[in-house]
Amino acid sequence: MTDRLGFGQPFGGVMQTAFVVEDIRASIDHFIRDCAAGPFFLLDHFLGPGQVYRGQPSTADVTIAMGFAGHMQIELIQPLDDNPSVYRETVAKRGYDFHHFGIACRDVDAEMPAYLDRGYELAFRAQVPTGGAVAYLEQPGNPAPGFLELIPATPGMDEHFTRFWEASCGWDGSDPVRPFL
Repeated sequence: MTDRLGFGQPFGGVMQTAFVVEDIRASIDHFIRDCAAGPFFLLDHFLGPGQVYRGQPSTADVTIAMGFAGHMQIELIQPLDDNPSVYRETVAKRGYDFHHFGIACRDVDAEMPAYLDRGYELAFRAQVPTGGAVAYLEQPGNPAPGFLELIPATPGMDEHFTRFWEASCGWDGSDPVRPFL
């Protein structure tokens, strides 16, 4: 097995930078126009099964868009309801802002104990459409803002994200918003 994902990022390293946004379409436009990112792949509603927020079942619904700037994936997340979530929590603390760095993991459950041993706490967990479950971790007192998201590097994840990255290579600006699945 290779030590890199199909889009060039290494396992265990930051592969994604994510932001909670108020208006996903305006944010997509910003990242395309001002950051040379895109195209973006949009999932209009993500109400992942098995959501657990701070130990309690959760039903937060969000819109997600993902695109690439070089090999870095940019994720934009717009909350669609007021249900308690790591997204609404960020908006309440800092406004619409940076949310998390995503770390690709071969096995989230196997890698999570090392983070917990370093003082991280589990804030959120949910199944994702590309297979497996993500885990959002925070470290109280950490001077860096936001969460770390452990992302399961399943074959489905690697295929989808590599397809998104390939679409960004030499992208001519056409069809800037595309379906996620």
